[in-house]
Amino acid sequence: MSGGANQLVMIVLMIGVFYFFMIRPQMKKQKELKKFREGLKPGDKIVTIGGIHGKILEISDATVLIQSEGTKLRLEKSAVSSAMEDTLQAK
Repeated sequence: MSGGANQLVMIVLMIGVFYFFMIRPQMKKQKELKKFREGLKPGDKIVTIGGIHGKILEISDATVLIQSEGTKLRLEKSAVSSAMEDTLQAK
């Protein structure tokens, strides 16, 4: 019976490892991204998941209106991936 108990302990340990090294960090990352998207405001410079760089003009509940190279685009908030670093001010 101790062999079966050892296998059960190993399975529980493997599930624990998967949770702490894969599931938990992904949940934390999703929570941070949601907080970032909720904190967006007009004037912020962003990058979309498609690689489009732009400046936020207007925000509604589910969408964001951005300006990119003179063109206005309305995107889902979920398409915003990160804030763009202002490289021109650094130079």
